[in-house]
Amino acid sequence: MSKTLAKTHSLAESAVMLALSIALFAVSDAIPWPYAYGGGFSLFGQVPIIIISYRHGIKNGLIASTGLALFEMLMGFKNFSYVNGIVAWLIVAFADYIIAFGCLGLGGIFKGRLKKQTAELIAGGLVVCIIRFICHFISGVTIWAGYAPENMLVGVYSFIYNGSYMLIETIITIIGLFAVSAVFNFSKKNLG
Repeated sequence: MSKTLAKTHSLAESAVMLALSIALFAVSDAIPWPYAYGGGFSLFGQVPIIIISYRHGIKNGLIASTGLALFEMLMGFKNFSYVNGIVAWLIVAFADYIIAFGCLGLGGIFKGRLKKQTAELIAGGLVVCIIRFICHFISGVTIWAGYAPENMLVGVYSFIYNGSYMLIETIITIIGLFAVSAVFNFSKKNLG
């Protein structure tokens, strides 16, 4: 495969996977999860981005995950109306969206390091879920602290609130990565 054809193949596959991820997040966003102040989990929405990073490298993964982050920010744009000031706006933009979803592009960081595709995908999935949780936790203790119950420490509230949906997101992501890893060999150029 020529270099130009390989780049075109990578770009096309990445575009399809990004579209799949956006569709999975959009469907999940339409479901009324029991999270009064935002958050929630997707139905395997992170999996396609992690696969892009694993198959086509972290650079391509980060480009795709930035596209997903921008989509999620547009879908959650109403959240910006609850904060005042540029600093608060930037924390919401970066901690809840750009970094939180952008980190999914790091999902391929273990490729070639653990010698088994399934282990590499799951390890990458765990790392990005932890980073995403940390982002939402930081946002919870800085921007959304006013939503914590009076008798609860803000850090505990943010940990429980964000941890509850991120734990479910992590489990769903790991199940999805395990399943696709059992079916596809992502080191092959063509998955067919």
